[in-house]
Amino acid sequence: MNLSKPSHFLFLIFLLLTVISPFTGIAQSKTGLLLVTKVSDGDTFWVTHPSGKEEKIRLIGINSPESRKTGNKDVEFYGKEASAFAKQLLLNKQVRLEFDVQKYDRYKRTLAYAYLESGTMVNAFLIKEGYARATTYPPNVRYQELFQKLEREARSARRGLWR
Repeated sequence: MNLSKPSHFLFLIFLLLTVISPFTGIAQSKTGLLLVTKVSDGDTFWVTHPSGKEEKIRLIGINSPESRKTGNKDVEFYGKEASAFAKQLLLNKQVRLEFDVQKYDRYKRTLAYAYLESGTMVNAFLIKEGYARATTYPPNVRYQELFQKLEREARSARRGLWR
């Protein structure tokens, strides 16, 4: 195949994307979207796959205040507001998931960046609006700089928990 011809080069790119796309870390369903069926707080929710299987998702790179007392953690300042905001944003909505280096945490939750149908990244939006802090846990650091920038902007603008 002569790759100097644009049509051959484009065909090769198409072929590579077709072969590689199932392994890119995007949760696959018929539409690539999964239904959010439960939101526990500002950084954790459940999705249901077309097969009916439920999966617990923990948003990467963010931490929202605790909204309920669990184990040795108490309800934190602005926790209930962050949880309510996340519920309004996510519950019964479709999301697309993107994974980073590590797919599961030590609690066996699936770690992901979530995108609404509009293309809005949920992780970034929660930080931008002041309902979560940027929190980095290597090796999942793909959007670390963006999240830190959005947190600085939310603090400066006194949005959400920074009021």
